[in-house]
Amino acid sequence: ELGSRAGHPSRSWRTHSAPAAPAAADPMPVPPAPSARSDAVFAPGLMQGKVLFVSGGGSGIGLGICLAFARLGARVAICGRTEAKLQEASEAIRRAGAPEAMFVRADVRDPEAMKAAADAVGQRWGKIDVFVSNAAGNFMSLAEDMTPKAFATVLDIDLRGTFHGAQAALPWLRRASADGSGAIMISTSATLQYKAMPFQGHAAAAKAGIDSLTKTLAAEWSHDGIRVVSIAPGPIENTEGGPTGRVFGALAGRQDVRRVCPLGRYGTTDDIANTAVFLASAGGNYITGTNVVVDGLNWQASGAADALAVKDKIRAAMQQQRDSRARGSGSKGHEADKQSRL
Repeated sequence: ELGSRAGHPSRSWRTHSAPAAPAAADPMPVPPAPSARSDAVFAPGLMQGKVLFVSGGGSGIGLGICLAFARLGARVAICGRTEAKLQEASEAIRRAGAPEAMFVRADVRDPEAMKAAADAVGQRWGKIDVFVSNAAGNFMSLAEDMTPKAFATVLDIDLRGTFHGAQAALPWLRRASADGSGAIMISTSATLQYKAMPFQGHAAAAKAGIDSLTKTLAAEWSHDGIRVVSIAPGPIENTEGGPTGRVFGALAGRQDVRRVCPLGRYGTTDDIANTAVFLASAGGNYITGTNVVVDGLNWQASGAADALAVKDKIRAAMQQQRDSRARGSGSKGHEADKQSRL
C-alpha cells in the first residue's frame, strides 16, 4: 500500500483555490460544445480487424478507451490487478460492441506478468495493433510528508509499468505493422510536469519520464512502422482522479468550472478516447514522438499559487482520508468510476 506521513494515497486531480462562497458565475456567451461517443464521431466499423490491448483498462480513462474502440468494432483485451473489476469491464466492452473481449490479471510492476499478458493477447489474435499503457497510481502529498516507498511505488506503476508494457507489447506491435498498416503505442501522461505542481512531485516525475520515454521509443521503433504517442488528460469527470473524484469532488463543486477549464466544462472519458481513436486511425499516421494535451486549457490557466493557497485544507483532507480508510482497500469500486456500469 502506498503511504505518506500526512496524507493517504489516492489518485487525485490537481486542485485550485476557490473563495469560500464564490459569487455566481456569469453565463458563458456561448455554451461549450459537449463531448460525444466514438460512434457519433467516427465511421462505423473504423476499428474492425484491429486488436486493442490496454493496461489499467478496467476503469476510468482506460475503460473509456476500450468502450470507444469496441463501438467501432475492435477486439479488446485489458489487464489489471483486480479480477472482479476486469470481469465487469470486459462484459461492458462486449455490450459496447466488441466482437471479442478478454482480460488477463497482471500487475504492470511485474515485467514477467506483463509479458505473459501481452503474449496471451498476441497468441489469441495474432497481433496487437494498439497498445495503451494506462495503469497509474497517485495521491496528494507534499514531498516532505511522503515516504520513500510511496514515491517509489508511483514511479514503479507509472513509469516502470509503461516500460514493462512497451517491452511486452513490442513483438506483437511488430507483427501488426509488418504488412505496412502500422501500429501504435499510446501512454496516458499528464500536464503536472509542465510547471511547478505542489502535492504532485511523485506523479509529475513519473509522467515526465513517460513523455521522455515516448520520444525515445518513437525514434527506436520508427523503422518498424510503429508510432508512439502520449496523451495528457485534463480534469476528467466521473473518474477517481477527476474533479468529481473521492478526494476533491467537494472542492470542485464550490468553484466555477471556468477557473479550472476556460473552455467551460470538465472533460469526459470520451474526450480522451476519441483522441486515442484518432491517433490509432489512418488520420493520425504522421503523428509520433509527441504528447497530445486534451484539457480544455486547464494547465495553462492554473498555477502553483492556487494549490498552495489551500495547502492546509489539502493536508487535512488527506489525513482524514487516511484515518478513515481501511488499509489495503485501494481504489477498488470507487463510486465516481462509473464507466463499467454502462
